[in-house]
Amino acid sequence: MKQNRIVNLLTERSYGKVVEVSGWVRTRRGSGQLSFLEISDGSSMSNLQVVAEQNLANYQSEVCKLTTGCAVMVIGELIKSPAKGQEIELKAHELTVLGWADPEKYPLQKKRHGFEFLRSITHLRPRTNALAAVARIRSELNFAIHHFFKKQGFFQVHTPLITTSDCEGAGEMFTVTGLAPEKITSNASYANDFFGRRAGLTVSGQLQAEVYAMAMGRVYTFGPTFRAENSNTSRHLAEFWMLEPEIAFCDLAGNISLAEEMVKELISVVLHECTEEIDLFDRFVSKGLRDRLTMTVDNSFVQMTYSEAINELLRAKQKFEYEVEWGVDLQAEHERYLCEEVAQGVLVVTDYPKDIKPFYMRQNDDGKTVAAMDILVPDIGELIGGSQREERYDRLLAAMLESGLDPEDNRWYLDLRRYGSVVHSGYGLGFERFIQYVTGMSNIRDVIPFPRTPGSAPC
Repeated sequence: MKQNRIVNLLTERSYGKVVEVSGWVRTRRGSGQLSFLEISDGSSMSNLQVVAEQNLANYQSEVCKLTTGCAVMVIGELIKSPAKGQEIELKAHELTVLGWADPEKYPLQKKRHGFEFLRSITHLRPRTNALAAVARIRSELNFAIHHFFKKQGFFQVHTPLITTSDCEGAGEMFTVTGLAPEKITSNASYANDFFGRRAGLTVSGQLQAEVYAMAMGRVYTFGPTFRAENSNTSRHLAEFWMLEPEIAFCDLAGNISLAEEMVKELISVVLHECTEEIDLFDRFVSKGLRDRLTMTVDNSFVQMTYSEAINELLRAKQKFEYEVEWGVDLQAEHERYLCEEVAQGVLVVTDYPKDIKPFYMRQNDDGKTVAAMDILVPDIGELIGGSQREERYDRLLAAMLESGLDPEDNRWYLDLRRYGSVVHSGYGLGFERFIQYVTGMSNIRDVIPFPRTPGSAPC
C-alpha cells in the first residue's frame, strides 16, 4: 500500500478511503477500550488523530503503552471527525509499532520547551512544532530563491568553498591545510601545502561570481560561507548560508531595486505557502509578525544616505552604547533605531565612508564615500549588504594597494577590469538572518539545522 503524507490527507479529506500512514506519536489519551493518538510525520503543522479501538490485536500489549516519541505505522479508514477543530481522523484497522521511546529517558515529554534547552539536543529538536516549522519555511524559501532568480534571467554558479581570497579583508578565514601543525611555522610554510599557498574556507562567493557575471550577465551563488569570528552573540554563526547575485550593466539603483523586489517576493511566498507556520510564530514567538511581514510587502523601502542616518542618530534622544560620529560603522543598536524609530519599517542606507567598506566598492565622486547599500530591517538590523563594484582599473588597483592587498595575487580580479569592464553590482543576503526576520526567532542558532559557534559544533 502506498505511504501517505499527513499534509495531503488533511487537505484532500478523502472520507472512506483506506490509507497507510507512518509517523511519531505526539500524544495518547484514552482508556482500556479506546485510544486517541495524535501522530505527526513532519509534513504539516497539524497532526492526524488516530482512533484505536480495543479490537486491535495488539491493543492491550502495545497500543495502550504508546508514549510521546514512539514511531508507528497505521492502516485505517479516513472518517469525518466529530471532534471540534478537526475535519478528519483515521480509524485504525491495524497499528504497528516501529520504534519505542522510553518515557523515562525521552527528553521531549512536555508540550513546550525553551529554545535554549532545545539547543542542547540539536538531534531531537526538529521533532518540536517550532523547529519543524522553521525547517519547512527554510525549505520553502530555498526553492523560492531559485524560482525568483530563474524568472529574472539569472544563472546559478557554484563558487568554491576553498579559496585563497579573503573577500572581506577581515582576516577571519578558517585555514584549510594538509600540513601537520608542527610544519607550520610562518606564512611561508604554506608554499609546501596542498595548494602551494595559504587557503581557507570562503567568507563569500562574490569575487568568483563576478567572474561569471562578466561573461553571462546575471548570475547568483547560494551556499555555505564561514567566518572564524569569536562571537557568541545571537546574530552570528561560524557557518552560515549566503545568497549573492552579481549583475552586469547594473548600477547601485538597479541593485537596490532588485533586492527590494526579491525580499518582497520571498516574504509573499512564505505568507502564502506557510500559513500555519506563520500563525504559530505570530501566536507564540513574535506577536504581530504576520502584520509586520505584510507591511514589508506592501510598502516601499525607505532610503537615506549614511550621512543622513548619522544625523538622525545624533539627533536621537536615545542613549547608545557605541558612540555616533561620521565615519564609524553602524552597530546593531544604531541600525535597529533607524529602522524602528526613524523609518518605522525597512530602511536602505547608501553611500558609506570608503574607509569602513571593502576595497571592491565603487568610489563616489566626493572621494570620501562608496556606492554601497545596506538593507536594514526591524529587530534584526542588517539583512543585505551590497554595492556597485569598482569597474575602473586604476581606482581598483589603488584601493587594493591601500588595503594592503598584493595586486599580483589578485591579477585575475584586475583582469576583469582590463578586458571589457562594465558597470556592475551585487549584494549578499544572510539566509539565516532572513529566516529570523520572517519567523520572528530571536536567536540565529535556532534557524539553522546544525549551528556552528565558538566552542560548539553539535552533530
